[in-house]
Amino acid sequence: MNHWIDKEPTATALMELHVQAMFTHDRDMRIRTINEPWPGEEPAPRFFLGRTIDGSAICRFRHDVPERIAGQLKALVEDEPIVNEEIQTKPKHFAAYMNLLHTEHYTSGPCYRIPDKTTPAKQTVWITRENMNEYSLTGFEWLITEIDYGQPCVALVHENRLVSVCRSVRITEGAHEAGLETLEEFRGRGYAAAVVAGWAIEVRKVGELPLYSTLWENNASRRVASKLALSYYGVNFTIR
Repeated sequence: MNHWIDKEPTATALMELHVQAMFTHDRDMRIRTINEPWPGEEPAPRFFLGRTIDGSAICRFRHDVPERIAGQLKALVEDEPIVNEEIQTKPKHFAAYMNLLHTEHYTSGPCYRIPDKTTPAKQTVWITRENMNEYSLTGFEWLITEIDYGQPCVALVHENRLVSVCRSVRITEGAHEAGLETLEEFRGRGYAAAVVAGWAIEVRKVGELPLYSTLWENNASRRVASKLALSYYGVNFTIR
């Protein structure tokens, strides 16, 4: 079922879907683990902040962050300014967030929605347990154990070998987040953009929104977003 068939989701709604896809939540809306579809649990970051182009700022705290600290962080979040351009800027209260959580480790990057009309410039194929043995998996051997979890999984095939793959690596009701990998020797040929577009088509077929996020320092991933003219809706920031 497509939750957004009659309306365009706001940037705030997209950021809510993003954080729900990225992390598991408890009943108090505290985050617990990274929401990976395959077995195993990795702890979520202690703090998540999502700022959007429509002026909202969404935050989450890990279950073990003390209420006093969470309250101080939340008060600072409410004073964050609007993010209106795709420019690498730290949050207004970056130093205070880091000081409150006594760390120097953080991640940050842009978040995008893949527009409905995005189509692949090259032919792609949906890879499943049933058809994966038809192709060479050299460089993608890990798909053998993970293929059933990260679905849809779309690949570009060169001489019967998988050379670029995009699959669902975070899944929630309403949206999937893309996970992209291209073999080094096949980069720079437009393959990554093609598989992202092909994956987005399959995600929309199951009635969900395809989302794409990356890190500011991942220039290759940001080039894919630019090449596909993805719709920027905000920026995420996490502290471990």
